[in-house]
Amino acid sequence: MPGSIPFYQKHHRHYDRDYRSRETESRLSQYQSSSRYTAGSGSFTSRLSPIPKRAKPTYLAVDKENHIIGYVVPVFRSSQEFGAGLSDTEDVRARDSAAYMARRDLFTSGLEMERSELISRREAMRESANRISMSKRLHEHGEHFKRMNEDSLMHPPKFVIKPRSHTVWEKQCVRLHCTVSGWPDPRVVWYKNNVVINPYASPGKYKLESKYRMHTLEINRCDFDDTAQYRVSVMNSSGELSAIASVVVKRFRDDVDEFLPSPRYGPVSEYGIKFKTNIVDTFGVSFGREGETMTLGCTVIIYPALHRYEPDVQWYRDDVLLSPSKWHQMHWSGDRAMLTLAHLNKEDEGLYTLRVSTKSGYETYSAYVFVRDADAEVEGAPGAPLDVRCLDANKDYIIVTWKQPAVDGGGSILGYFVDRCEVETTHWVQCNDTPVKFARFPVTGLVEGRSYIFRVRAVNQSGMSRPSRVSEPVAAMDPADRARMRGTSAPWTGQIIVTEEEPAEGVVPGRPRELMVTEATKNYVVLSWKPPGEKGLEGVMYYVEKCVSGTDTWQRVNTEIPVKSPRFALFDLAEGKSYSFRVRCCNAAGVGEPSDPTEATTVGDKLDIPSAPGKVIPTRNTDTSVVVSWEASRDATDLVGYYIEGSVVGSDVWEPCNNKPVNVTRFICHGLITGETYVFRVRAVNAAGISQFSPESEPVEVKAAIGGGIPHASPAPPYGITVLECVRDSMVLSWKQPAFVGGADITGYFVDYREVVDGVPGQWHEANVRAISERAYRVCDLHENKNYQFQVRAANMAGVGIPSLPSETFLCEEWTIAVPGPPHDLQAREVRNDSLVLLWKPPVYQGRNPVNGFYVDMKEAEAPEEAWRGVNRDAAEKTFFKIKNLQEGESYIFRVRAQNQAGVGKPSDVTEPVAAETKPGTKEIVVDVDDDGVISLNFECGEMSPDSKFVWSKNYEDFSDTSRVTQETKGNKSKIIFNDPGEEDIGIYSCIVTHSDGASSSYTLSDEGCDSKLLKKVRFWLQAENMSANGKIDYIFNDNAVSQGEKYKMNFDKNTGVIEMTMDSLTPADEGTYSFQLQDGKATNQSSLVLIGDVFKQLQKESEFQSKEWVRKQGPHFIEYLSYEVTPECCVILKCKVGNIKKDTSAIWYKDGHEIKSEQSLSFTEGVLKLEIAQITKKDAGMYEVVLKDERGKDTSKLNLTDQGFKELMNEVFSFIANSSTPLKITSTDEGIRLYTFVSFYNDLLQVTWHYKDSPIAFSDRIKSGVVGEQLWLQITEPTEKDMGKYAIEFNDGKGGLRRTVELSGQGKHFGPLLILLDRARVAGGLPDVVTIQEGKALNLTCNISGNPVPEVTWLKNEKEITSDEHCILKFESGKFASFTITGVNTSDTGKYSILVKNKYGTESGDFTVSVFIPEEAAGKKK
Repeated sequence: MPGSIPFYQKHHRHYDRDYRSRETESRLSQYQSSSRYTAGSGSFTSRLSPIPKRAKPTYLAVDKENHIIGYVVPVFRSSQEFGAGLSDTEDVRARDSAAYMARRDLFTSGLEMERSELISRREAMRESANRISMSKRLHEHGEHFKRMNEDSLMHPPKFVIKPRSHTVWEKQCVRLHCTVSGWPDPRVVWYKNNVVINPYASPGKYKLESKYRMHTLEINRCDFDDTAQYRVSVMNSSGELSAIASVVVKRFRDDVDEFLPSPRYGPVSEYGIKFKTNIVDTFGVSFGREGETMTLGCTVIIYPALHRYEPDVQWYRDDVLLSPSKWHQMHWSGDRAMLTLAHLNKEDEGLYTLRVSTKSGYETYSAYVFVRDADAEVEGAPGAPLDVRCLDANKDYIIVTWKQPAVDGGGSILGYFVDRCEVETTHWVQCNDTPVKFARFPVTGLVEGRSYIFRVRAVNQSGMSRPSRVSEPVAAMDPADRARMRGTSAPWTGQIIVTEEEPAEGVVPGRPRELMVTEATKNYVVLSWKPPGEKGLEGVMYYVEKCVSGTDTWQRVNTEIPVKSPRFALFDLAEGKSYSFRVRCCNAAGVGEPSDPTEATTVGDKLDIPSAPGKVIPTRNTDTSVVVSWEASRDATDLVGYYIEGSVVGSDVWEPCNNKPVNVTRFICHGLITGETYVFRVRAVNAAGISQFSPESEPVEVKAAIGGGIPHASPAPPYGITVLECVRDSMVLSWKQPAFVGGADITGYFVDYREVVDGVPGQWHEANVRAISERAYRVCDLHENKNYQFQVRAANMAGVGIPSLPSETFLCEEWTIAVPGPPHDLQAREVRNDSLVLLWKPPVYQGRNPVNGFYVDMKEAEAPEEAWRGVNRDAAEKTFFKIKNLQEGESYIFRVRAQNQAGVGKPSDVTEPVAAETKPGTKEIVVDVDDDGVISLNFECGEMSPDSKFVWSKNYEDFSDTSRVTQETKGNKSKIIFNDPGEEDIGIYSCIVTHSDGASSSYTLSDEGCDSKLLKKVRFWLQAENMSANGKIDYIFNDNAVSQGEKYKMNFDKNTGVIEMTMDSLTPADEGTYSFQLQDGKATNQSSLVLIGDVFKQLQKESEFQSKEWVRKQGPHFIEYLSYEVTPECCVILKCKVGNIKKDTSAIWYKDGHEIKSEQSLSFTEGVLKLEIAQITKKDAGMYEVVLKDERGKDTSKLNLTDQGFKELMNEVFSFIANSSTPLKITSTDEGIRLYTFVSFYNDLLQVTWHYKDSPIAFSDRIKSGVVGEQLWLQITEPTEKDMGKYAIEFNDGKGGLRRTVELSGQGKHFGPLLILLDRARVAGGLPDVVTIQEGKALNLTCNISGNPVPEVTWLKNEKEITSDEHCILKFESGKFASFTITGVNTSDTGKYSILVKNKYGTESGDFTVSVFIPEEAAGKKK
């Protein structure tokens, strides 16, 4: 039997005996060794019969696959007949009979022999039966063991034989085989180039077989496209494995089938060789003007380079594929792709994308093209309209639409004129007598069957614009006639057109059907209807009638010519009036009955001009561009897009940033001036007109943003997707907010889901179309017992971010547990060194009973799971909890569990690690009571972004009654004022600042009201528990009872048990012991407070201070005393905050006792007095003082800026200067190399040190340093290789300083200036300044030239280039020597000569003057 097992099954444990336990094997071996009789041979049997040995019998019945299906009971020989029955042949039976006779003759006592043989047979049968029973029991035990230990049988897939690669000829068949082992049986999937092979998608092409764990992929009639990489993937519950084989299909060189596609040149990706495509020498952001021609081009490098191989090159504009036309011409020259835009128009503006595709993939490149308006023919005229199109073309009219221009010429556009021109003519006809404001107009009066083109012009008070680009030609005929001209059938739509061969004559048509108003504006109304139901009518036309609402008078509109098509446009209707309409059919037989009238229609624009867009946010992008985002117009209908305008701050000149509307809320404005500050505004556009401008944006300076100019405005992906509840067909998900929210608040989230079948995910589907604001969402329409994955994307006004990673796979099955589900959305606020506040949201799944409490767990972030510990013993009722006693600097993580009557549920997801530390600049909420008794809570945030907002809440929830408080926010400070303080205002008030580093704080307002210090009173109080309303209190001071009066005020709140006694102030006589004696029935109690000695003196001192403060605050006073601030521009501002100021309050500044009278540097805004020192020097050191005074009082604040105070101030100034310094750079000069850095402001007191190789530089005539403006420089004259090394400039700010370094070495990138200096072209010498020579003599000058690479040499005479000839010989030899020779000079050679040498590192020239004179004798002869 073992020999019959296939070789690929021997690896399975259930085909051998290895699965048997050791105990079973031991019992079996003992039984076999102790057995007296065996099936094959034995002592008794050998004596009984001389028959030969047989093979060991088996008592198990098996099938063809060697699987056990039952048992066989052996037959025992008992007589000769029985033995004969077992014999298979006559010879065997004869031998058995002879043996039997011989045995019988051997025994003399037959009876005794029979009895002995009977006993032996019985014993043999008994042993055989026992043996069969034992085998059955062993088999059943083994099967039970296998079932109980199923995991021991499971093992991952394994390739016994992997598929191998093949190379075949075309039209041949190829088979890929593989043999796989594994338990459970693996699932096999075949792929072609990572795409699943579906044999049903290509019937007859592929055939898949799986038999006896051998799997086959058969490909019939291979062609060139079957050349690919094939992968077989096998998987089961224990693992997954893949194997790859390649198939290459070759074609006979001379055997080319004309029906096959043209051969592709060069290797393709299916061979394992992939094309690498690079797009270089690209076009950038381009600007053109209407009427010009623009060419865009890119160089395309494809590796490997193959002869005659041509990639697929496509051009797109705004993701729309462009095709060749008279406006666009594409050209491919083998390595360069070009697009020519002939006669630019604003329709050509947009994002242009070049896409180069090969069999290995594709590469793209994109850049924006801007098209400005051409100069107006009339000054002040608007720009030309754009995007003229024709809609709803029929026999009687064509509706023309267009888009309004961005430039109105400085005056509002009065309207538009539409012109038409018949194709193949040049005669333009104006279609409307008066301008229309609606960007949509039906043109009538057309000749049926003729084709027309249209254009539109805009007009304002200054004049008419240029005409727009003409529309595409369109024929004036019904769509049915247009289809009939193409043929009786339209295979592209499947429509069959049937006509009546013999129309009925003499029959009056019936009523038109389904009359309706399809479009209505104040200029026209468009009607449409269906012809009457009768077929075969002769020449049906239509009359249109109108009726003013409220009357019964019907007036025919088209009295002269009936309408041929079932559509009609009505003009000359009174705006504001209501009309009804009806239609009659007519033909040669007469006029039919009218149709049912329409509902009353009021003439007027049904489409409103969109509202102005919302907040505009500019973001830095590059040196010449800014990203502008804005809030979309609300409730806008049929929105066409937006126009953006920009203006340099202070210029009041607005320029359009785009001349073609964009239908997004984010746009990159290019072509701006670097360093200028711009503001932006946006308008929305639809067919009704252009909206008002949005509010102007905040100013933004045009310069490259951090990160290379790439704005990060869209949010990062969310994370931590979990399931909060699951029912049969829906699941509730939650997730965590992205760590980076982008340039604006998150406006919502989008959820996608996909089904997972056998571990293979499907396609993503949208769960919600509209954004959801919460971080929890119920995904519906799921299928029970199916597995799903989810992903979430966050969105803000700048766009939708990238999706999160797919979640874990969740099974959709209904939860039936009794305990609640997990809480979610955990947030940590008010993080301090020893405490924080944890907030969460209750679980969505409540369990069988409502949730009645929460438990908070915590552990150190790096601690093991066993370190989780509970924070609260008693369940918390609220969804927030303050966690105390944290260790400063330690990071913690937290989780929350909910409970109900059934028990405690599953914990929530853990929070991110939170470090217990108070961040620098953290402020707390401060309670304040002004002189009028108004209570307010105040919070200040040190670091805020422009988008930061203060969000106040009560008990960590939104205010339920906003009328009780008033919120005021100014700058980085916010406060809430209690309008009418009462018991309803008791609670925890918190404030959080959005778009900050977690700035938040809270204040608990108890029933005691405000702090006693602010009320200028001393308050003694306690709270008694379980005290009835009949309780009595005695107030004792130094063993003497005190009572209600002018000095003491007592109060007992029986509802809360609060007992209090207040005093206006403390005097020395008030030192002693204060006691409250309580009596309630027979129960008594007492509480005492001892105010003696230092305790009383400290309290008295505090009381006096608060009293003085109260007196001080009755008049003008300082809320914040005089201090200084250094701005990034290194200006020093002395400032103080004042309060209780009146118009006649004076504020006087002093320095060293002398009044400062400069009006220019003093300012007072928002309660802050400021004195600005623009460029501080030693002269500004001194004692500064501010005095506030009026008739109510006087207050003074001083600031010492002498000696140490001035030194600390200047160190802070120096720190700003150092931090503003630019990285150290290197440039070459005529003398050598200059190292330099720029600072925003230079002060003469600034101390800097230059270092070379970490040592201070000793300056000399060759190495100098200096300052020019805001540039600090180090000059190295005539540098050599010895000057290479590390240079640094160190700024001394008294706190360790700041150092900027640069490496000047042959290996580094900064060696370039030195190479430039050493290798640039030079004229070393050899030329005189002036040469005076006699006429007729020969002139020869030679100079030395240096430079690497060898320079180009050019000779000039009087600034004009000269070339070598017979008279003037110019030579340049060995790359070093340039010679200038004139064989015989004459007076015409007099002039200024120059030699110009040039290479890639620079240019240099040498000048000399040649003066030719005539000797006196020669001059006399000439005379």
